Amino acid sequence: MGQLILYLVIGLLLGLVIGFFVARFLMKKGLEKNPPINEKMIEAMMSSMGRKPSQKQVRQVMQQMNRFK
Repeated sequence: MGQLILYLVIGLLLGLVIGFFVARFLMKKGLEKNPPINEKMIEAMMSSMGRKPSQKQVRQVMQQMNRFK
């Protein structure tokens, strides 16, 4: 009975450690493929909506986006 509990605890800890590193790897890989929004992307989005944004407007949108992260 004691061995069973020991094996369960060891298995749980091993699963947590392996899961952490797999999730970290997948997150890095995903951020490389789809980088976070930058100022050029915001400017392109606003231009596609028919507006020519000023640099001040782009910075304001970036600040708002960073606030909600």
